[in-house]
Amino acid sequence: MELPQFTGIGHLDLSVSDIEESARWYEQVLGLRRARRVDFEERTMIVLLHQPTGLVIGLNQHMGHPGEQFDERRSGLDHVGFAVERRDDLDAWQARFASLDVVHSPVADTEVGSALVFRDPDHIQLEMWWSRPRDEAGSAQAATAAASPGSGLLYHSS
Repeated sequence: MELPQFTGIGHLDLSVSDIEESARWYEQVLGLRRARRVDFEERTMIVLLHQPTGLVIGLNQHMGHPGEQFDERRSGLDHVGFAVERRDDLDAWQARFASLDVVHSPVADTEVGSALVFRDPDHIQLEMWWSRPRDEAGSAQAATAAASPGSGLLYHSS
């Protein structure tokens, strides 16, 4: 049987504790545009759009949220990585995060690329990632290691 294919990520939904605070944060920090708000019986969702890429991010506040912060060490999501075109884009993002008081790591350079890790209001780990061109990264094995670039660059703040 032939393997069915998919064409990319259609959307990303995140659970948050305060939907309005989180929506404002994603709008201000990442430049996302609010597309709509939907109030369901058990949750409220705000749909955000990153116009340059078409990425849709849904923020969901579930009724009865236990109030715990995100922790990538538990089963489930580890982090979300956003790609940047050039290495110096990471420096620009780092300056933006600093100006907005966004919790973030310094840019970390590896042999396969560079990462800038940051946190949203619910402590969800996000990352800006630049992949070093293959001829600079070395072997195809090194490029394959980039499949999980942030794993060795995690930082935990309590």
